[in-house]
Amino acid sequence: MIMDTTEVQDINSFSRLESLKEVYGIIWMLIPILTLVLGITIGVLVIVWLEREISAGIQQRIGPEYAGPLGILQALADGTKLLFKENLLPSRGDTRLFSIGPSIAVISILLSYSVIPFGYHLVLADLNIGVFLWIAISSISPIGLLMSGYGSNNKYSFLGGLRAAAQSISYEIPLTLCVLSISLLSNSSSTVDIVEAQSKYGFWGWNLWRQPIGFIVFLISSLAECERLPFDLPEAEEELVAGYQTEYSGIKFGLFYVASYLNLLVSSFFVTVLYLGGWNLSISYIFVPELFEINKAGGVFGTTIGIFITLAKTYLFLFIPITTRWTLPRLRMDQLLNLGWKFLLPISLGNLLLTTSSQLLSL
Repeated sequence: MIMDTTEVQDINSFSRLESLKEVYGIIWMLIPILTLVLGITIGVLVIVWLEREISAGIQQRIGPEYAGPLGILQALADGTKLLFKENLLPSRGDTRLFSIGPSIAVISILLSYSVIPFGYHLVLADLNIGVFLWIAISSISPIGLLMSGYGSNNKYSFLGGLRAAAQSISYEIPLTLCVLSISLLSNSSSTVDIVEAQSKYGFWGWNLWRQPIGFIVFLISSLAECERLPFDLPEAEEELVAGYQTEYSGIKFGLFYVASYLNLLVSSFFVTVLYLGGWNLSISYIFVPELFEINKAGGVFGTTIGIFITLAKTYLFLFIPITTRWTLPRLRMDQLLNLGWKFLLPISLGNLLLTTSSQLLSL
């Protein structure tokens, strides 16, 4: 079979077109992921600045003021400093575990952001098991901490890693039971469906009012999962030097620092989605009825309003863990485990039983 020159050129141009389409497809797939990562990074920088400013206000001192306007670039300056510091490795430790640990801690938390709805159907992956995917992925993070503690070949680091694992197991169960109660109320485990189920009844439809016991248990459990005071036993400075991050320096220490704030931000997002009505304004219909449906409107304006409402609720909620840090003293390890197993677990089970009973009676 003989092919002329024009046919060969057509075939080549077609193959080039197909390869270009594949490249464009990959680029369009990466754009939302990279946008989300950039947004999360800015969000973490804002949290660090907020924590320093609020902490300074509570302790009646000035706080950061020199790095950028109002000290907003202080976190960026700290990150840059850590980036250029020497990366030390323990001489007798397990180098592979020591290096992999921080990466596992950060990546497992970053993956949780894929199921968070920031606006009306503005979510990276709207899965029907969204909330349980978050719980499953977040349980990988303590494995990274345990690896870091063991790989450091340091008794303080190893104790910190063991504490992180024990704490995570203890408080994940009440957390999961609270999420299960919300799923029963909403008849779905999708984060988007849970927000839409709350929007049917406006402000009083928020799960905060329908699940007050679950909200308190979820709040305490999420504080423990984030290892925030009074639950920061894995990195207790007075007891364990710095816990699992004792031997770390440079960028690896920075990764742990980022992981703790990423975890705090993702917990606040899930409180907003599960209990505070997500992207729905819900209150404004008292004043301007048209605004109640504004974030359901299509287009850029409606989406922007939805994102703004979600972020406003999230950052307002962040005041609770930040103020708690300077208000409550640290618990002992036995008190921490007793609170998880003897109090929160039975209360969350009772809450689940009440929710199930109410759902059955309403049928």
